[in-house]
Amino acid sequence: MLHFLGIGAQKSGTSWLYEVLRQHPEVRFPGVKEVHFWDQQRHLGLDWYRGLFAGDDPRRAGEITPAYAILPAAVIAEVHAAFPDVRLIYLIRNPIQRAWSSAKMAVGRAEMRVDEASDRWFCDHFRSAGSLARGDYETCLRSWLAHYPASQLLVLRYEAIAADPEGVAAACCDHLGIARFAVPPAELRQRVFGGAPERLRESLWPELLSIYGARIESLARFLGIDLREWLDPPGSV
Repeated sequence: MLHFLGIGAQKSGTSWLYEVLRQHPEVRFPGVKEVHFWDQQRHLGLDWYRGLFAGDDPRRAGEITPAYAILPAAVIAEVHAAFPDVRLIYLIRNPIQRAWSSAKMAVGRAEMRVDEASDRWFCDHFRSAGSLARGDYETCLRSWLAHYPASQLLVLRYEAIAADPEGVAAACCDHLGIARFAVPPAELRQRVFGGAPERLRESLWPELLSIYGARIESLARFLGIDLREWLDPPGSV
């Protein structure tokens, strides 16, 4: 049966999470990392999806599809109706840096280099519906929490992967109800599917701050945590 879902956010460490969990002896990923059933493959039918996780294997089965974070409320209701006890994991990252990382990925897919894309190109990407939705963590959380209790949803910060990867891995294990396990430190600290190395252009900072400044402050109140460092401009640290 399906035990857990990684629901996002895109460019926030989900590939790292997958690489760590797939090494756990009590976890299995019967499909690929991102099955994309709930956002792209629902035409295959719920029986097909259930079949991926069926069998007598006692290990916790799951998948990690970042696009699930922005599922419409009606689809989240369907997920809950089918899997009311599933455990959820949601990784969040400074949405300013997330938007920049996502835009750099889009540059590559457009067969350009980062230095070939203008500020206007980047600003248009930042303002696209997909980028805005993926960076609106509070709305995503409220949508899922309208159907699942907070005890079933673990929220972790991307920054903690670099600062304390062992602690992040342990928190995930505790949330999934599996034993903590030892992963070689070098593997825990290895970047997975890292983006282009270019740092955020200072010229783009005002645009991103205008989009996300108020949202960061609102998210901090919603989660009851200090996110002021997310508002620091590039090069201030």
